[in-house]
Amino acid sequence: MRDLARERGATLAIFDDALSPAQARNLEKELELRVIDRSQLILDIFAQRARTLEGKLQVEIAQLSYLAPRLTRQWAHLSRQAGGGGASGGRIGIRGPGETQLEVDRRRVRERLTRLRQRLGEVERTRTIQRRRRLEVPYPTVALVGYTNSGKSTLMNALTQAGVETADRPFSTLDPTIRRLRLPGKVTVMLADTVGFIHRLPHMLVEAFKATLEEVRTADLLLHVVDASSPLAAERIEIVDRVLEEIGAGAASRIVVMNKIDLVPANGIRLATASDTVAISALRTRGLDELLRAMARWFSAWREEVTVMLPAGRGDLVAMARRDGEVLGEEYSNGTVSLRVRVSAPVAGRLRKAAIV
Repeated sequence: MRDLARERGATLAIFDDALSPAQARNLEKELELRVIDRSQLILDIFAQRARTLEGKLQVEIAQLSYLAPRLTRQWAHLSRQAGGGGASGGRIGIRGPGETQLEVDRRRVRERLTRLRQRLGEVERTRTIQRRRRLEVPYPTVALVGYTNSGKSTLMNALTQAGVETADRPFSTLDPTIRRLRLPGKVTVMLADTVGFIHRLPHMLVEAFKATLEEVRTADLLLHVVDASSPLAAERIEIVDRVLEEIGAGAASRIVVMNKIDLVPANGIRLATASDTVAISALRTRGLDELLRAMARWFSAWREEVTVMLPAGRGDLVAMARRDGEVLGEEYSNGTVSLRVRVSAPVAGRLRKAAIV
């Protein structure tokens, strides 16, 4: 490897696996190159992609969590300079300067991590408040999930004109974007674009991005976007399913969206999934109407019929029921309105809560 690196003029060796700190040091010594492993590469890419305060905090927490155990022995050469005399271990009770420096570095990392987690906690509380406000506006949530670079952001833009950055590269989207989407049959949902998954996603990233991934855990429906043109499509479906299990969203209802069918030969898609499947090309806007209908069918089964009596002054709730679903009956009498509607579960709950007993 060293000879090959010299021949090619390489300045960096990337290992597609996790390396222990000792392995990385020994490899750098033998190869005479800077060495990084899979986790560090992914963290570096995330650091370049982070745009919002929350994303930057999450990435730095993950980077420091990765760095902390790699501070060992960095200053060991200095510790040899300290020590007392005597054949029976005169250094007892005396710490060398190298050891002290290592402890200082570790303490700085711990203190920085503590501050970052506190700041991230404040940002997460703000996001939780925003999520609660969205729940007050009773629209169900649909989250786009999938392997990185499967076309989630392109689909988001095609459906909502959200203007999310799209690029042919991994992890182009780190920060969730949420937009309102109107489905056939008077169904309105909130559509959320989320970070792409990848095989062997570093654990510290999953931990740091828990708040962002909360959008996936709390979604009523997942759109699992798959790059149908990839020869690894079946394997990547399994990887995404495993990550969803890991973050607590394994049981969530989903529609599998086979994207990029414009790059697939006719009758080329042969993937068996346990979920409903729709074939589309987000870039060419092919199959989007069928996808919208599939989502509408799913949410129509999610609706319920409600009969309530409301104060006549609650026109806001009547208007909400009209926007959200189907009014089956509406009668005004003596300052009240008797309403029979077929609406989503959140709207049904709001109507029942305001009903005159």
